[in-house]
Amino acid sequence: MKKIGSLLLILVMACALVLTGCKKEETKTKDENSFIVGFDASFPPYGYKDDNGEYVGFDLDLAEEVCKRNEWTLVKQPIDWDSKDAEINAGTISCIWNGFTINGREDQYTWSEPYVDNKQVIVVAADSGIESFADLAGKLVETQADSSALHALQEDKKDLADTFSGLTEVPEYNTAFMDLESGACDGVALDIGVAMYQINSRDNSDDFKILEEEISSEQYGIGFKKGNEELRDQVQKTLDEMAEDGTIEKIAEKYADSGVPGALAIHK
Repeated sequence: MKKIGSLLLILVMACALVLTGCKKEETKTKDENSFIVGFDASFPPYGYKDDNGEYVGFDLDLAEEVCKRNEWTLVKQPIDWDSKDAEINAGTISCIWNGFTINGREDQYTWSEPYVDNKQVIVVAADSGIESFADLAGKLVETQADSSALHALQEDKKDLADTFSGLTEVPEYNTAFMDLESGACDGVALDIGVAMYQINSRDNSDDFKILEEEISSEQYGIGFKKGNEELRDQVQKTLDEMAEDGTIEKIAEKYADSGVPGALAIHK
């Protein structure tokens, strides 16, 4: 009986090892076929959660088409924007694709070619009497933490920021616009595309205006872990094909009213 019991135990263990091996192989295959896009889920129109609770946006649509053409599984992974470097370096995401600014970060990632021209602007209340940057002296301006607008105001446009009564960082732009509506702040510094989306998506869109002056201009790209040229090259090749057959332009038209810049011809 002991011999039979031992034999049964060995068989059970052997089966368990086989099943475990199969499970690992299945996971490995799934992981290798997955393209995990790290994005800020509160950055419309590039990446955000819609009224149905689905993650959507211009960049996510581009990523979905790239995955379709490469037979990859798209994984939309919302991340804390402040933790994006830790995510990409740990390999928990394949790339950062979410209105991600190349300028000033050229040496920190392996980049795709730029595919959008963008600029940072300031939105104010239409009846505020603020017509130019000079009128922001003594005013409180808000922007998103770790945003391009914040970096510009802390560096190249520090002289402008020094005229404000304060430059406050908020977690996301919905909060900033609610503060602007309530009078808790006097202006919001952000990307032009996000500004247009935030304004156009509100019933009281006429209550806001974008100042004509620009804080800075920049280009968007897809950021991969430093040295990951192989994945970058495959994504870039697919994007080039999408540009040539008109797919990028078609996707951009879907979001034109939401604020995606029209200068997408920058992509070759």
